[in-house]
Amino acid sequence: MGWFVTLATFLVNEILSEPAYLIGIITAVGLIAMKKSTGQIIGGAIKATLGFLLIGAGAGLVTASLDPLGTMIQGVTGAHGVIPTNEAIVGIAQEQFGSRVAWLMILGFVVSLLLARFTPLRYVFLTGHHMLFMATLLTVVLAGGGRSTVAVVAVGGVLLGIMLVAMPAFAHPWTKRVTGSDTVAIGHFGTAGYIVAGATGRVVGKRSRSTEEMKLPEGLRFLRDSMVATALSMLLIYLVMAVLLLVKEGQKTAFKAFATGTGTVATGTGNYLMQSVMQGLQFGIAVAVILFGVRTILGELVPAFQGIGQKVVPGALPALDAPIVFPYAQNAVLIGFISSFTGGLIGLALLTWIFNPAFGLALVLPGLVPHFFTGGAAGVYGNATGGRRGAVVGAFLNGLLITFLPALLLKVLGAFGDQNTTFGDADFGWFGALIGNAGKAGGAAGLVIIVLLGLAVLGGAILVQKRVVDTGWDPGAARDALMPRESVTAPAEAGTTTAAYAKIPPPAGAPAPPPAA
Repeated sequence: MGWFVTLATFLVNEILSEPAYLIGIITAVGLIAMKKSTGQIIGGAIKATLGFLLIGAGAGLVTASLDPLGTMIQGVTGAHGVIPTNEAIVGIAQEQFGSRVAWLMILGFVVSLLLARFTPLRYVFLTGHHMLFMATLLTVVLAGGGRSTVAVVAVGGVLLGIMLVAMPAFAHPWTKRVTGSDTVAIGHFGTAGYIVAGATGRVVGKRSRSTEEMKLPEGLRFLRDSMVATALSMLLIYLVMAVLLLVKEGQKTAFKAFATGTGTVATGTGNYLMQSVMQGLQFGIAVAVILFGVRTILGELVPAFQGIGQKVVPGALPALDAPIVFPYAQNAVLIGFISSFTGGLIGLALLTWIFNPAFGLALVLPGLVPHFFTGGAAGVYGNATGGRRGAVVGAFLNGLLITFLPALLLKVLGAFGDQNTTFGDADFGWFGALIGNAGKAGGAAGLVIIVLLGLAVLGGAILVQKRVVDTGWDPGAARDALMPRESVTAPAEAGTTTAAYAKIPPPAGAPAPPPAA
Protein backbone atom coordinates (compact mmCIF):
# COMPACT_ATOMS: atom_id res chain seq x y z
CA MET A 1 0.00 0.00 0.00
CA GLY A 2 2.94 2.27 0.68
CA TRP A 3 3.97 2.38 -2.95
CA PHE A 4 0.46 3.49 -3.93
CA VAL A 5 0.78 6.46 -1.57
CA THR A 6 4.24 7.23 -2.95
CA LEU A 7 2.96 7.07 -6.53
CA ALA A 8 -0.04 9.26 -5.72
CA THR A 9 2.15 11.79 -3.94
CA PHE A 10 4.53 11.86 -6.90
CA LEU A 11 1.69 12.41 -9.39
CA VAL A 12 0.25 15.26 -7.34
CA ASN A 13 3.41 17.02 -6.22
CA GLU A 14 5.51 16.57 -9.35
CA ILE A 15 2.96 16.54 -12.20
CA LEU A 16 -0.65 17.42 -11.40
CA SER A 17 0.29 20.34 -9.15
CA GLU A 18 2.52 21.74 -11.91
CA PRO A 19 0.19 23.52 -14.34
CA ALA A 20 2.92 23.69 -16.98
CA TYR A 21 3.21 19.89 -17.14
CA LEU A 22 -0.53 19.46 -17.00
CA ILE A 23 -1.03 21.90 -19.87
CA GLY A 24 1.67 20.18 -21.91
CA ILE A 25 0.06 16.77 -21.37
CA ILE A 26 -3.41 18.06 -22.27
CA THR A 27 -2.03 19.73 -25.40
CA ALA A 28 -0.28 16.51 -26.43
CA VAL A 29 -3.47 14.50 -25.89
CA GLY A 30 -5.42 16.95 -28.02
CA LEU A 31 -2.85 16.85 -30.83
CA ILE A 32 -2.80 13.05 -30.70
CA ALA A 33 -6.58 13.01 -30.97
CA MET A 34 -6.28 15.27 -34.01
CA LYS A 35 -3.79 12.76 -35.51
CA LYS A 36 -0.99 15.28 -35.80
CA SER A 37 2.56 14.17 -36.61
CA THR A 38 5.02 13.22 -33.88
CA GLY A 39 6.96 16.42 -34.43
CA GLN A 40 3.84 18.57 -34.16
CA ILE A 41 2.76 16.77 -30.99
CA ILE A 42 6.14 17.19 -29.29
CA GLY A 43 6.58 20.76 -30.47
CA GLY A 44 3.08 21.83 -29.49
CA ALA A 45 3.32 20.22 -26.06
CA ILE A 46 6.70 21.80 -25.32
CA LYS A 47 5.61 25.22 -26.54
CA ALA A 48 2.45 25.07 -24.43
CA THR A 49 4.53 24.04 -21.42
CA LEU A 50 6.94 26.90 -22.03
CA GLY A 51 4.02 29.30 -22.27
CA PHE A 52 2.89 28.37 -18.79
CA LEU A 53 6.45 28.54 -17.49
CA LEU A 54 6.57 32.07 -18.86
CA ILE A 55 3.42 32.90 -16.89
CA GLY A 56 5.03 31.40 -13.79
CA ALA A 57 8.23 33.35 -14.39
CA GLY A 58 6.23 36.55 -14.73
CA ALA A 59 4.28 35.75 -11.57
CA GLY A 60 7.56 35.23 -9.73
CA LEU A 61 8.80 38.59 -10.93
CA VAL A 62 5.54 40.20 -9.81
CA THR A 63 5.91 38.67 -6.36
CA ALA A 64 9.52 39.76 -6.07
CA SER A 65 8.74 43.32 -7.13
CA LEU A 66 5.76 43.60 -4.76
CA ASP A 67 7.45 42.23 -1.62
CA PRO A 68 9.27 45.46 -0.74
CA LEU A 69 6.10 47.48 -1.41
CA GLY A 70 4.23 45.28 1.07
CA THR A 71 6.94 45.99 3.66
CA MET A 72 6.59 49.71 3.02
CA ILE A 73 2.81 49.68 3.35
CA GLN A 74 2.96 47.75 6.61
CA GLY A 75 5.56 50.17 7.91
CA VAL A 76 3.52 53.24 6.92
CA THR A 77 0.16 51.98 8.21
CA GLY A 78 1.46 50.05 11.20
CA ALA A 79 -1.06 47.27 10.47
CA HIS A 80 -0.40 43.74 11.71
CA GLY A 81 -2.53 40.68 11.07
CA VAL A 82 -3.05 37.72 8.79
CA ILE A 83 -1.71 37.90 5.24
CA PRO A 84 -3.61 35.46 2.98
CA THR A 85 -1.08 33.44 1.00
CA ASN A 86 -2.26 30.22 -0.61
CA GLU A 87 1.22 28.78 -1.04
CA ALA A 88 2.13 29.37 2.61
CA ILE A 89 -0.94 27.72 4.16
CA VAL A 90 -0.71 24.80 1.73
CA GLY A 91 2.93 24.25 2.68
CA ILE A 92 2.01 24.17 6.36
CA ALA A 93 -0.89 21.77 5.79
CA GLN A 94 1.15 19.39 3.63
CA GLU A 95 3.28 18.39 6.63
CA GLN A 96 0.22 16.94 8.39
CA PHE A 97 -2.16 15.99 5.59
CA GLY A 98 0.10 15.34 2.58
CA SER A 99 -1.11 11.86 1.60
CA ARG A 100 -4.79 12.70 2.10
CA VAL A 101 -4.41 15.79 -0.06
CA ALA A 102 -2.78 13.67 -2.77
CA TRP A 103 -5.56 11.10 -2.91
CA LEU A 104 -8.28 13.73 -2.65
CA MET A 105 -6.83 15.71 -5.55
CA ILE A 106 -6.52 12.67 -7.83
CA LEU A 107 -10.08 11.55 -7.05
CA GLY A 108 -11.37 15.10 -7.54
CA PHE A 109 -9.76 15.41 -10.96
CA VAL A 110 -11.23 12.07 -12.06
CA VAL A 111 -14.68 13.11 -10.79
CA SER A 112 -14.41 16.39 -12.70
CA LEU A 113 -13.61 14.56 -15.94
CA LEU A 114 -16.61 12.27 -15.43
CA LEU A 115 -18.85 15.26 -14.77
CA ALA A 116 -17.47 17.00 -17.85
CA ARG A 117 -18.20 13.89 -19.91
CA PHE A 118 -21.68 13.07 -18.66
CA THR A 119 -23.23 16.42 -17.65
CA PRO A 120 -23.75 19.69 -19.56
CA LEU A 121 -20.74 21.17 -17.68
CA ARG A 122 -18.16 20.51 -20.40
CA TYR A 123 -15.22 22.23 -18.70
CA VAL A 124 -11.79 20.74 -18.00
CA PHE A 125 -10.07 22.65 -15.19
CA LEU A 126 -6.37 23.00 -16.09
CA THR A 127 -5.06 25.27 -13.34
CA GLY A 128 -3.16 22.60 -11.45
CA HIS A 129 -1.96 24.65 -8.51
CA HIS A 130 -5.51 25.81 -7.75
CA MET A 131 -6.64 22.17 -7.77
CA LEU A 132 -3.97 21.55 -5.12
CA PHE A 133 -5.05 24.58 -3.08
CA MET A 134 -8.72 23.58 -3.06
CA ALA A 135 -7.83 19.95 -2.29
CA THR A 136 -5.78 21.15 0.68
CA LEU A 137 -8.55 23.43 1.91
CA LEU A 138 -11.14 20.63 1.77
CA THR A 139 -8.77 18.25 3.54
CA VAL A 140 -8.08 20.71 6.35
CA VAL A 141 -11.76 21.57 6.83
CA LEU A 142 -13.02 17.97 6.69
CA ALA A 143 -10.19 16.40 8.69
CA GLY A 144 -10.48 19.15 11.29
CA GLY A 145 -13.78 17.59 12.34
CA GLY A 146 -12.06 14.32 13.24
CA ARG A 147 -13.36 12.38 10.24
CA SER A 148 -11.67 9.27 8.89
CA THR A 149 -9.26 9.36 6.00
CA VAL A 150 -11.72 7.47 3.78
CA ALA A 151 -14.49 9.98 4.51
CA VAL A 152 -12.19 12.95 3.94
CA VAL A 153 -10.91 11.63 0.60
CA ALA A 154 -14.29 10.37 -0.70
CA VAL A 155 -16.39 13.37 0.26
CA GLY A 156 -13.64 15.87 -0.46
CA GLY A 157 -12.92 14.32 -3.86
CA VAL A 158 -16.56 14.66 -4.88
CA LEU A 159 -16.67 18.27 -3.68
CA LEU A 160 -13.45 19.11 -5.52
CA GLY A 161 -14.71 17.53 -8.74
CA ILE A 162 -17.91 19.55 -8.50
CA MET A 163 -16.05 22.82 -7.96
CA LEU A 164 -13.73 22.15 -10.91
CA VAL A 165 -16.66 22.09 -13.36
CA ALA A 166 -19.17 24.31 -11.55
CA MET A 167 -17.18 27.51 -11.11
CA PRO A 168 -16.19 27.84 -14.80
CA ALA A 169 -19.89 27.43 -15.65
CA PHE A 170 -21.04 30.15 -13.24
CA ALA A 171 -18.53 32.58 -14.72
CA HIS A 172 -18.88 31.60 -18.36
CA PRO A 173 -21.49 34.18 -19.49
CA TRP A 174 -19.14 36.87 -18.21
CA THR A 175 -16.06 35.15 -19.65
CA LYS A 176 -17.67 35.02 -23.10
CA ARG A 177 -18.32 38.74 -22.78
CA VAL A 178 -14.62 39.30 -22.11
CA THR A 179 -13.21 37.06 -24.83
CA GLY A 180 -15.92 37.61 -27.40
CA SER A 181 -16.27 33.90 -28.08
CA ASP A 182 -16.85 30.47 -26.57
CA THR A 183 -13.32 29.11 -26.88
CA VAL A 184 -11.89 29.23 -23.35
CA ALA A 185 -13.28 29.38 -19.80
CA ILE A 186 -11.88 30.73 -16.53
CA GLY A 187 -10.39 28.10 -14.24
CA HIS A 188 -9.43 30.02 -11.11
CA PHE A 189 -10.90 30.06 -7.62
CA GLY A 190 -11.36 33.81 -7.56
CA THR A 191 -14.50 33.33 -9.65
CA ALA A 192 -16.92 34.85 -7.14
CA GLY A 193 -15.02 38.13 -7.41
CA TYR A 194 -15.15 38.08 -11.20
CA ILE A 195 -18.89 37.44 -11.26
CA VAL A 196 -19.46 40.25 -8.74
CA ALA A 197 -17.30 42.57 -10.87
CA GLY A 198 -19.17 41.69 -14.05
CA ALA A 199 -22.57 42.09 -12.38
CA THR A 200 -21.50 45.39 -10.86
CA GLY A 201 -20.38 46.65 -14.26
CA ARG A 202 -23.89 46.04 -15.59
CA VAL A 203 -25.30 48.30 -12.87
CA VAL A 204 -22.83 51.18 -12.72
CA GLY A 205 -21.34 51.40 -16.19
CA LYS A 206 -24.06 51.28 -18.81
CA ARG A 207 -22.72 54.40 -20.55
CA SER A 208 -19.11 54.20 -19.41
CA ARG A 209 -16.44 53.86 -22.08
CA SER A 210 -13.90 51.06 -22.02
CA THR A 211 -10.65 51.38 -20.11
CA GLU A 212 -8.92 50.59 -23.40
CA GLU A 213 -10.33 53.76 -25.01
CA MET A 214 -8.79 56.26 -22.64
CA LYS A 215 -8.02 59.37 -24.69
CA LEU A 216 -4.73 60.92 -23.72
CA PRO A 217 -3.23 64.30 -24.65
CA GLU A 218 -0.70 64.10 -27.47
CA GLY A 219 2.13 64.60 -24.99
CA LEU A 220 0.95 61.56 -23.02
CA ARG A 221 0.42 59.36 -26.06
CA PHE A 222 3.21 57.06 -24.82
CA LEU A 223 0.90 55.91 -22.02
CA ARG A 224 -1.19 54.03 -24.57
CA ASP A 225 1.54 51.39 -24.38
CA SER A 226 0.24 49.24 -21.52
CA MET A 227 3.70 48.07 -20.46
CA VAL A 228 4.88 51.68 -20.16
CA ALA A 229 1.72 52.76 -18.34
CA THR A 230 1.94 49.85 -15.90
CA ALA A 231 5.59 50.44 -15.12
CA LEU A 232 5.13 54.19 -14.69
CA SER A 233 2.11 53.76 -12.41
CA MET A 234 3.94 51.31 -10.14
CA LEU A 235 7.01 53.53 -10.20
CA LEU A 236 4.95 56.44 -8.85
CA ILE A 237 3.28 54.25 -6.21
CA TYR A 238 6.67 53.00 -5.06
CA LEU A 239 8.11 56.50 -4.82
CA VAL A 240 5.13 57.79 -2.79
CA MET A 241 5.28 54.88 -0.33
CA ALA A 242 9.06 55.13 -0.11
CA VAL A 243 8.89 58.80 0.85
CA LEU A 244 6.11 58.18 3.39
CA LEU A 245 8.06 55.35 5.01
CA LEU A 246 11.21 57.46 5.12
CA VAL A 247 9.37 60.32 6.81
CA LYS A 248 7.61 58.08 9.35
CA GLU A 249 10.29 55.52 10.25
CA GLY A 250 13.52 57.29 9.37
CA GLN A 251 16.47 56.15 7.31
CA LYS A 252 17.54 53.17 9.43
CA THR A 253 14.24 51.33 8.98
CA ALA A 254 13.32 52.61 5.52
CA PHE A 255 16.64 51.64 3.96
CA LYS A 256 15.98 47.99 4.90
CA ALA A 257 12.75 47.85 2.86
CA PHE A 258 14.51 46.38 -0.16
CA ALA A 259 16.62 43.89 1.79
CA THR A 260 14.42 40.97 0.67
CA GLY A 261 15.37 38.19 -1.71
CA THR A 262 18.34 39.38 -3.74
CA GLY A 263 17.82 43.02 -2.70
CA THR A 264 20.23 44.96 -0.56
CA VAL A 265 19.96 47.60 2.14
CA ALA A 266 19.96 51.09 0.61
CA THR A 267 23.21 52.99 1.07
CA GLY A 268 21.69 56.45 1.01
CA THR A 269 18.56 58.43 0.26
CA GLY A 270 19.35 58.65 -3.44
CA ASN A 271 20.03 54.92 -3.67
CA TYR A 272 16.84 54.21 -1.70
CA LEU A 273 14.68 56.25 -4.09
CA MET A 274 16.34 54.76 -7.19
CA GLN A 275 15.69 51.26 -5.86
CA SER A 276 12.04 52.28 -5.73
CA VAL A 277 12.22 53.37 -9.36
CA MET A 278 13.84 50.08 -10.36
CA GLN A 279 11.16 48.01 -8.59
CA GLY A 280 8.43 49.87 -10.48
CA LEU A 281 10.17 49.16 -13.78
CA GLN A 282 10.62 45.51 -12.83
CA PHE A 283 6.88 45.26 -12.26
CA GLY A 284 6.24 46.46 -15.81
CA ILE A 285 8.59 43.78 -17.13
CA ALA A 286 6.84 41.14 -15.03
CA VAL A 287 3.44 41.96 -16.48
CA ALA A 288 4.85 41.90 -20.02
CA VAL A 289 6.27 38.41 -19.41
CA ILE A 290 2.89 37.17 -18.15
CA LEU A 291 1.08 38.53 -21.20
CA PHE A 292 3.59 36.94 -23.58
CA GLY A 293 3.16 33.62 -21.78
CA VAL A 294 -0.61 33.87 -22.16
CA ARG A 295 -0.31 34.47 -25.90
CA THR A 296 2.05 31.51 -26.25
CA ILE A 297 -0.14 29.07 -24.35
CA LEU A 298 -3.32 30.10 -26.16
CA GLY A 299 -1.66 29.70 -29.51
CA GLU A 300 -1.00 26.02 -28.80
CA LEU A 301 -3.68 24.92 -26.36
CA VAL A 302 -6.84 26.24 -28.01
CA PRO A 303 -6.31 24.48 -31.37
CA ALA A 304 -5.15 21.28 -29.65
CA PHE A 305 -8.16 21.28 -27.38
CA GLN A 306 -10.39 20.76 -30.39
CA GLY A 307 -9.04 17.20 -30.45
CA ILE A 308 -9.97 16.59 -26.83
CA GLY A 309 -13.38 18.09 -27.42
CA GLN A 310 -14.01 15.74 -30.33
CA LYS A 311 -12.52 12.52 -28.94
CA VAL A 312 -12.34 12.56 -25.13
CA VAL A 313 -14.90 15.03 -23.73
CA PRO A 314 -17.13 16.17 -26.61
CA GLY A 315 -17.69 19.91 -26.51
CA ALA A 316 -15.17 20.45 -23.70
CA LEU A 317 -13.65 23.86 -23.00
CA PRO A 318 -10.29 24.44 -21.29
CA ALA A 319 -10.68 26.33 -17.99
CA LEU A 320 -7.48 28.32 -17.53
CA ASP A 321 -5.77 30.55 -14.97
CA ALA A 322 -6.82 34.16 -14.31
CA PRO A 323 -4.08 35.84 -16.43
CA ILE A 324 -5.70 34.27 -19.49
CA VAL A 325 -8.06 37.28 -19.62
CA PHE A 326 -5.36 39.92 -19.11
CA PRO A 327 -4.63 40.51 -22.83
CA TYR A 328 -8.24 41.43 -23.53
CA ALA A 329 -8.13 44.67 -21.49
CA GLN A 330 -4.64 45.48 -20.29
CA ASN A 331 -5.47 48.92 -18.90
CA ALA A 332 -8.26 47.32 -16.88
CA VAL A 333 -5.74 44.97 -15.23
CA LEU A 334 -3.83 47.86 -13.69
CA ILE A 335 -7.00 49.76 -12.78
CA GLY A 336 -8.43 46.59 -11.25
CA PHE A 337 -5.31 45.96 -9.20
CA ILE A 338 -5.30 49.46 -7.73
CA SER A 339 -9.07 49.42 -7.08
CA SER A 340 -8.98 45.95 -5.49
CA PHE A 341 -6.08 46.94 -3.24
CA THR A 342 -7.99 50.06 -2.22
CA GLY A 343 -10.93 47.82 -1.34
CA GLY A 344 -8.57 45.69 0.73
CA LEU A 345 -7.40 48.75 2.68
CA ILE A 346 -10.99 49.86 3.31
CA GLY A 347 -11.88 46.31 4.36
CA LEU A 348 -8.95 46.25 6.77
CA ALA A 349 -10.14 49.53 8.31
CA LEU A 350 -13.65 48.11 8.75
CA LEU A 351 -12.26 44.95 10.35
CA THR A 352 -10.11 47.02 12.69
CA TRP A 353 -12.80 49.45 13.83
CA ILE A 354 -16.00 47.38 13.62
CA PHE A 355 -15.87 43.69 12.85
CA ASN A 356 -12.87 42.68 14.94
CA PRO A 357 -14.22 44.23 18.16
CA ALA A 358 -17.81 43.13 17.49
CA PHE A 359 -17.34 39.63 16.04
CA GLY A 360 -13.72 38.75 16.69
CA LEU A 361 -12.82 38.51 13.01
CA ALA A 362 -9.10 38.47 12.30
CA LEU A 363 -7.40 41.47 10.71
CA VAL A 364 -6.68 40.52 7.09
CA LEU A 365 -3.93 42.59 5.52
CA PRO A 366 -4.26 43.20 1.77
CA GLY A 367 -1.76 40.98 0.02
CA LEU A 368 -0.47 42.65 -3.11
CA VAL A 369 -0.14 39.44 -5.13
CA PRO A 370 -3.76 38.21 -4.74
CA HIS A 371 -5.01 41.75 -5.29
CA PHE A 372 -2.97 41.98 -8.48
CA PHE A 373 -4.11 38.71 -10.03
CA THR A 374 -7.74 38.56 -8.84
CA GLY A 375 -8.15 42.34 -8.83
CA GLY A 376 -6.68 42.61 -12.31
CA ALA A 377 -9.00 39.91 -13.62
CA ALA A 378 -11.96 41.52 -11.83
CA GLY A 379 -11.09 44.78 -13.57
CA VAL A 380 -11.23 43.02 -16.94
CA TYR A 381 -14.64 41.50 -16.13
CA GLY A 382 -16.00 44.79 -14.80
CA ASN A 383 -14.76 46.62 -17.87
CA ALA A 384 -16.42 44.09 -20.18
CA THR A 385 -19.88 44.94 -18.87
CA GLY A 386 -19.42 48.44 -17.47
CA GLY A 387 -16.37 50.12 -18.94
CA ARG A 388 -14.18 52.22 -16.69
CA ARG A 389 -16.72 52.54 -13.88
CA GLY A 390 -17.33 48.80 -13.98
CA ALA A 391 -13.60 48.09 -13.76
CA VAL A 392 -13.11 50.42 -10.78
CA VAL A 393 -16.19 49.52 -8.74
CA GLY A 394 -16.17 45.82 -9.63
CA ALA A 395 -12.52 45.37 -8.67
CA PHE A 396 -13.08 47.41 -5.49
CA LEU A 397 -15.79 44.96 -4.43
CA ASN A 398 -13.44 42.08 -5.24
CA GLY A 399 -10.97 43.67 -2.82
CA LEU A 400 -13.62 43.68 -0.09
CA LEU A 401 -14.47 40.04 -0.83
CA ILE A 402 -10.91 38.79 -0.52
CA THR A 403 -10.59 40.69 2.75
CA PHE A 404 -13.76 39.56 4.54
CA LEU A 405 -14.04 36.01 3.18
CA PRO A 406 -10.60 34.89 4.49
CA ALA A 407 -11.56 36.35 7.89
CA LEU A 408 -14.70 34.19 7.91
CA LEU A 409 -12.75 31.15 6.69
CA LEU A 410 -10.35 31.35 9.62
CA LYS A 411 -13.27 30.54 11.91
CA VAL A 412 -13.58 26.99 10.50
CA LEU A 413 -9.92 26.04 10.02
CA GLY A 414 -9.42 24.73 13.54
CA ALA A 415 -5.78 24.77 14.59
CA PHE A 416 -4.83 26.18 11.19
CA GLY A 417 -6.83 29.28 12.05
CA ASP A 418 -4.04 30.25 14.44
CA GLN A 419 -1.48 30.53 11.64
CA ASN A 420 -0.42 33.94 10.39
CA THR A 421 -1.71 33.12 6.92
CA THR A 422 -4.72 31.54 5.21
CA PHE A 423 -6.25 30.91 1.81
CA GLY A 424 -6.69 34.15 -0.10
CA ASP A 425 -8.97 33.95 -3.15
CA ALA A 426 -12.73 34.42 -3.00
CA ASP A 427 -13.91 30.87 -3.72
CA PHE A 428 -11.73 29.38 -1.01
CA GLY A 429 -13.37 31.76 1.44
CA TRP A 430 -17.06 31.25 0.71
CA PHE A 431 -16.90 27.52 -0.06
CA GLY A 432 -14.57 26.68 2.82
CA ALA A 433 -16.69 28.65 5.30
CA LEU A 434 -19.86 27.00 3.97
CA ILE A 435 -18.47 23.46 4.24
CA GLY A 436 -16.81 24.12 7.58
CA ASN A 437 -19.95 25.45 9.21
CA ALA A 438 -22.05 22.61 7.75
CA GLY A 439 -19.58 20.11 9.17
CA LYS A 440 -20.15 21.42 12.69
CA ALA A 441 -23.30 19.26 12.77
CA GLY A 442 -20.89 16.38 13.37
CA GLY A 443 -20.94 12.70 12.45
CA ALA A 444 -22.94 11.30 9.56
CA ALA A 445 -25.39 14.21 9.68
CA GLY A 446 -22.60 16.68 9.02
CA LEU A 447 -21.35 14.66 6.04
CA VAL A 448 -24.85 14.43 4.60
CA ILE A 449 -25.30 18.21 4.85
CA ILE A 450 -21.90 18.76 3.23
CA VAL A 451 -22.72 16.43 0.33
CA LEU A 452 -26.10 18.11 -0.15
CA LEU A 453 -24.38 21.49 -0.33
CA GLY A 454 -22.03 20.12 -2.98
CA LEU A 455 -24.96 18.75 -4.97
CA ALA A 456 -26.70 22.13 -4.66
CA VAL A 457 -23.65 23.83 -6.20
CA LEU A 458 -23.61 21.24 -8.99
CA GLY A 459 -27.34 21.65 -9.63
CA GLY A 460 -27.02 25.42 -9.68
CA ALA A 461 -24.17 25.21 -12.20
CA ILE A 462 -26.14 22.89 -14.47
CA LEU A 463 -29.10 25.26 -14.29
CA VAL A 464 -26.90 28.24 -15.19
CA GLN A 465 -25.36 26.27 -18.04
CA LYS A 466 -28.72 25.30 -19.54
CA ARG A 467 -30.72 28.47 -18.87
CA VAL A 468 -28.01 31.12 -19.26
CA VAL A 469 -24.87 29.92 -21.03
CA ASP A 470 -26.47 27.70 -23.65
CA THR A 471 -29.13 30.28 -24.49
CA GLY A 472 -26.43 32.82 -25.36
CA TRP A 473 -27.34 35.43 -22.73
CA ASP A 474 -25.03 38.41 -22.97
CA PRO A 475 -24.52 40.28 -19.67
CA GLY A 476 -23.46 43.38 -21.60
CA ALA A 477 -26.43 43.58 -23.96
CA ALA A 478 -28.10 46.35 -21.96
CA ARG A 479 -24.94 48.44 -22.15
CA ASP A 480 -24.64 47.82 -25.91
CA ALA A 481 -28.14 49.18 -26.40
CA LEU A 482 -27.17 52.46 -24.74
CA MET A 483 -23.83 52.89 -26.49
CA PRO A 484 -23.50 54.64 -29.89
CA ARG A 485 -24.82 52.55 -32.76
CA GLU A 486 -21.40 52.05 -34.32
CA SER A 487 -20.07 50.64 -31.03
CA VAL A 488 -22.21 47.52 -31.19
CA THR A 489 -21.49 44.57 -33.44
CA ALA A 490 -23.54 41.51 -34.19
CA PRO A 491 -22.57 38.15 -32.71
CA ALA A 492 -19.86 36.39 -34.67
CA GLU A 493 -21.64 33.06 -34.50
CA ALA A 494 -24.67 31.42 -32.98
CA GLY A 495 -24.62 31.45 -29.21
CA THR A 496 -21.60 33.75 -29.18
CA THR A 497 -21.55 37.40 -28.24
CA THR A 498 -18.94 40.06 -28.73
CA ALA A 499 -18.03 42.88 -26.43
CA ALA A 500 -18.60 46.49 -27.44
CA TYR A 501 -15.32 47.90 -26.25
CA ALA A 502 -11.88 48.16 -27.77
CA LYS A 503 -9.35 45.42 -27.12
CA ILE A 504 -5.79 44.70 -28.10
CA PRO A 505 -5.22 42.07 -30.79
CA PRO A 506 -5.96 38.71 -29.15
CA PRO A 507 -3.36 35.99 -28.52
CA ALA A 508 -2.80 33.53 -31.34
CA GLY A 509 -5.51 30.91 -31.30
CA ALA A 510 -7.96 33.08 -29.39
CA PRO A 511 -11.17 34.39 -30.97
CA ALA A 512 -10.86 37.55 -33.01
CA PRO A 513 -12.01 40.59 -31.01
CA PRO A 514 -14.87 42.80 -32.16
CA PRO A 515 -14.22 46.10 -33.91
CA ALA A 516 -13.20 48.94 -31.61
CA ALA A 517 -16.03 50.99 -30.15
